[in-house]
Parts: sequence; structure tokens; C-alpha cells
Amino acid sequence: MAGRKILVAMSGGVDSSVAAYLLVKQKEKVTGAFMVNYEAQGAGEKCWLPEYHDALRVAAKLGIELLRLDFCAEYKKQVLDPMFARYQKGLTPNPDVLCNQQVKFGAWLKKARSLGFTHLATGHYAQVRQKGGEYKLCQAKDKDKDQTYFLHQLNQSQLSQAVFPVGKYLKTEVRALARTAGLPTAAKAESMGICFVGEVSMPKFLGRKIKSKPGEIILTDGTVIGHHQGLPFYTIGQRNLGVKTRDNVPLHVVQKDLKKNQLIVGAGDDPRLFSSEIWIPRMHWVYLKPRIEEKKKYEVRLRHRQPLFSAYLQKRGQGIVVRPVKSQFAVTPGQYAVIYHGQECLGGGEVK
Repeated sequence: MAGRKILVAMSGGVDSSVAAYLLVKQKEKVTGAFMVNYEAQGAGEKCWLPEYHDALRVAAKLGIELLRLDFCAEYKKQVLDPMFARYQKGLTPNPDVLCNQQVKFGAWLKKARSLGFTHLATGHYAQVRQKGGEYKLCQAKDKDKDQTYFLHQLNQSQLSQAVFPVGKYLKTEVRALARTAGLPTAAKAESMGICFVGEVSMPKFLGRKIKSKPGEIILTDGTVIGHHQGLPFYTIGQRNLGVKTRDNVPLHVVQKDLKKNQLIVGAGDDPRLFSSEIWIPRMHWVYLKPRIEEKKKYEVRLRHRQPLFSAYLQKRGQGIVVRPVKSQFAVTPGQYAVIYHGQECLGGGEVK
């Protein structure tokens, strides 16, 4: 599109590499940027250096400039600190949602605009479509890789400046494009773990900021059967807790009693693990004026890659009540319920 000047965020992974490749191939005005967002404490070599070197090699292959920008302060303030605070309150937050809203399409986008760029491109599997003056957030072609769950908090202004080049491709097609283009990251393995922190267990990472406060693990009838290491390290529905009943029934976390510091557990068919009503007190809509019909069925997702389930929506103040057609297992406070209709992601909000 004429007049666009695009800053493409290059993480050193294959998806963002192909995103940059596609934009260059389309003869867009493209500059790459490697964002430093987290620096492990006490590390020897900087933890982001290997990824940065991969991004440099891709940029050199494509013949584009690669900037290196530091957002460690913003990431700590807007993602890590709120995440630790939510865990301390007994919630199970999703740092990737905060990261996309506050850092990638917050601080990054603001910096891009200050440098004279009109758009920010990333390697997200999602699509933006414009219709009648509104920007719609739509699912990617590859439903297994779709990342609209993590992007559902973006607003119209952010979407109008977002570019997702790989959203119309399957992951296998992205790999094939990378091989055809001879990109150095073509065979690189998927990155997993906490957004920008890497492959570290969540309990171990939380332990750096949250002190262990052991307490009792009890059955729903009040029987003490063990001890936990601290309520923030557990989530609703979690199993493999190291405790069982006398008849060896696997147990799940049913509830966390913060006042008594007790972890309440029960069998997987415990009625309290199933919800027929999900309350979202503050709903974020991608559209400015959502058109929600209470008699229409919508689709909802409570976790990334969870199969969509059918539900009815009921407005309540600034939020909504989600009423699943079939009760849902382990609805977790702090996570997000994200609403879909067809291919479109309508928005979502934090589960109370």
C-alpha cells in the first residue's frame, strides 16, 4: 500500500523472519527492529543475544536495516509487576495478553510512530480486515496457530496500525517460504514459555518475587491430606499435586482459600470445578459499538488453543455474563474469556 512505512518486529524466530520477508517481497518500505524486553538477573551472556544474532542474519539476508530498541523498563512495569501482583492475590493471569496490549502495541507502537513509521508488523497469526470504517480482528488461516486470543485487548487505533503478514498462511507454508527464501531461521524450533522470558517453569519464575508460604492441602470435606508451598503457585483445575485419596483418585485444585491459606482439592468430577456462568466485569470490545444479541449463540475460548465452545451472552453493566451451552471445566479467575462470532474476534475480558 502506497505511503506505508513499516517497522517490523524481528524476534529471531521464523514467523517474524517470514513476516519481514513478505513485506520486502511486496516492495514495502521496511525496517527491522529487535526489541530487548527482559534481561535475566545474574546471567552471564545476555539472554537475548542468540535471538538478536539470528535477527541480524535475517535482516542481512533481506537487505534491510535492523534497529535494536530497549523496552526492559516498560516490560517490567506493564507486564511483570502486574503479573506478580495478580499471582499474589491468588489469580492466574495471562502475561501474553498484557504484553500485546501494553508493550507490543503500546510502547513499541508509540516508539515506531516517534521514529516516523506508520505501521508496526509482527509475526502473529491473526488477520486485520477493514469494513465500513471499522477494523476487525479475525482468526488466522491456521486455526491451530491462531493468536487472536492474545490480541483481543487491542483497540481500533492499534489495529489500524497493525500488520500481520503471516496470518493468511499455514505454519507449514511459513516454513516453506522461509526455506525457499533461504532465511537462516527456516529450521529454527518454536520458542515456548513466558513471553520474552523464555523456557522457565512458572513456579520457579514466580519464586524469584513471591515468597513461599506453606499451608494445608485439604479435601472438600475438610480432611487435611498434605501441604502446599504457596497458593500463588497453583491454579484452578491443576492436577498432579503429589497427593491422593486412599483409593488413589487423582485430585484437582478446586479452590484457593486465601484467608486460611488452604488449597482445597477434589476429584475431577467435583461439581465446583464446572461453571455454567462466567462473569466478566469489564469487557473490552474490539468494535466501538458492539451489537450483541442475547438470543444468539457465540463462541468463547478461555485459554489459548482451547476448542471454542458455544455460549449465550448477557450484558450486565460494563461487563457481560457468559452462559455456556455446556458447563465449562476449571474456569480460572485472572484468565481471559474471549468472544468470537464466525471468524471474528469480538473482544474479551478478565474472568472474575
